[in-house]
Amino acid sequence: MSEKMYPEPIVGALVFNQEGKIFLLASPKWQGKYGLPGGHIELDENIEQAIKRELKEETNLAVFDIQFLMTQECIFSEEFYKKKHFIFLDYICKAKNEDVVLDGREGTGHVWVTIDESLKLSLNPYTKNTILEYKNRHLNK
Repeated sequence: MSEKMYPEPIVGALVFNQEGKIFLLASPKWQGKYGLPGGHIELDENIEQAIKRELKEETNLAVFDIQFLMTQECIFSEEFYKKKHFIFLDYICKAKNEDVVLDGREGTGHVWVTIDESLKLSLNPYTKNTILEYKNRHLNK
């Protein structure tokens, strides 16, 4: 008998530096496309703690001023390396530092780019949605 699968809640962070540029991670799990750092929420951990922990583990970035942006569903994306159903909880936040150290598993490279520059990169579709949502809410006023 196979184990029953359930949707997985995942936190993601659109991280801004002091110059207003965003941090993107090249992910082998998304065919090398750029995406947001983030990951699973552990038991006995709230969302803000999960964001801080995941970013520290994956990138060495410490973040603050964490604010909710949007929720997305990702159901068996062909671009992801595994058959998964994710519920993405996407947040915006600010970086306390820019001393990036990648963990080697989650990211193979990174960039700090403007919102407009990011939209010219090869992004996974959910990251693109997050960036466009941010742009529509905060920059197109």
